[in-house]
Amino acid sequence: MSLEANAKKPADLQEALAPYLKDIQKYMKIIREVRLDRKYDWHYKGLMEMLVCVSWFLTSLPSVPSSFVKETIGSSDFWSNKIRKEYKGKDKKHIDFCDTMKALIVDLAAYLKEYHLSGLMWNANGIPVKDFKSSSIPIAKTTQNISNKDKVQIAGSPDIMKELAAKQSKDGSSAATNLNKVSRDQQTWRKEFKKKETTATTTVKSSAVSVIEKSPSNKKLGKPICQFQSHGSKWIIENQTKTSNPDGICTVTTSDSKEQVYIYKCQNSTIQVKGKIKSVILDSCFKTNLVFDSAISSCEVINCERVQVQVIGVCPSFAIDKTDGCLIYLSKDSVNTSNIVSSKSTEMNVSFSDEKTGEQKECAIPEQFVHNIKNGMITSKVSDLYS
Repeated sequence: MSLEANAKKPADLQEALAPYLKDIQKYMKIIREVRLDRKYDWHYKGLMEMLVCVSWFLTSLPSVPSSFVKETIGSSDFWSNKIRKEYKGKDKKHIDFCDTMKALIVDLAAYLKEYHLSGLMWNANGIPVKDFKSSSIPIAKTTQNISNKDKVQIAGSPDIMKELAAKQSKDGSSAATNLNKVSRDQQTWRKEFKKKETTATTTVKSSAVSVIEKSPSNKKLGKPICQFQSHGSKWIIENQTKTSNPDGICTVTTSDSKEQVYIYKCQNSTIQVKGKIKSVILDSCFKTNLVFDSAISSCEVINCERVQVQVIGVCPSFAIDKTDGCLIYLSKDSVNTSNIVSSKSTEMNVSFSDEKTGEQKECAIPEQFVHNIKNGMITSKVSDLYS
C-alpha cells in the first residue's frame, strides 16, 4: 500500500512528508558525530552532497525529479574528484567509494525517470497524509544491529569502517564523548520533559529543509524584462526563465560597442548577446547560460550559482565574485589574452582548446592557497591539489 496512491496531496508538502526523512536524518547525524580522521573529510563532504538527492519528493522544482537528482552529481563529484586525484594508482578502495556514490545517483535518476517522471501522483479522493499508515514500509536497522561485516559491504571501504569502529571502542569513547551532559528535564523520554508538542513538528520541518538543496529556483521571479536604456547605453535583462521566450533563448542584438549588458535574477535560461559590447555583468542568476560575441572591457559574474559563460570572440578580463559553480568557455582568440580574477567563489572551471592536441580541455580554477611568512612578508602559492 503506497502513500501516493491512498493519500491526497497535502497543502504543505514539506511539512507533511518530512517525517519520512527521519531515518536518513538520523544516520546523517551519526556520520557527523563520529570524529573521523581528517583524510576522510572529502569522503564525508561528498557523501553529504550525494544525500541531498533523497529529498527529491519534497521539492517543487520546475524540472522533473530525475533532473533534480542528477544535479547532485556535480556537487558530489566536486569532492569525489579530489579523492580520485589523491588516491589514483595508490588505493582503489577510495576510487570505488566515489564510483559507488555516483552510481547510486545515476540509478535513482533512472528509476525516477521510469516510475515518477513528473513526481508523486496523488489520490484526489484519498485520506490526509497524517492518517496514512503502512505495514509494508521496512523498519530501518540501527547501527547497533549491523555487523562489522555488513558495514564493510555497505561502505565498500574497510578502512573507513575500521576507523569508525575504532573511534567508538578506543578507550571507551564514542560519538557522544565530550558532549554536554543533558539534564533530566531536557530528556524527551522522561516525564520531567515539558517542551511544547508543537516544537517537535517545527524541528522536523526545519531538519527536512536542511536536507533539501537550498536553491533560488524555489523563489518567485518578477516580470521578465529585456529592454534597452538609452541613458547609459545599457541593456537590462531580468527574471528570464526557460519559458520566457518561445525557443528558450533570450537574444539581444547590439548596435554599438559602447553598449553594456546587465543580466539580473535569471533562472534556468540562456542569454545570447550578439555584437561587440563594452561589458557584461551576470548578477544573482541561477543555472543561467551566457553566450556573447566579444567584450572590450570585461565580463563579471556576481552572486551566481551554477552558471556557464561562453565568449565567441575576445574578452580581456573575467571576474568571478561570491559565486558557487561557474564554467567559462574561452575561444581560441581568448586563451592567451584573457585573465580571470576570482574571490569568495567555489567550483570554478575554465574550458579551452589545447594548442598542442586541439582537444577541448577543462581545468579547475584554484580555490585553495598556501600562505607563508618570510622576511616579514606573506608569500602565497597555489595548493598542491591543482598541480
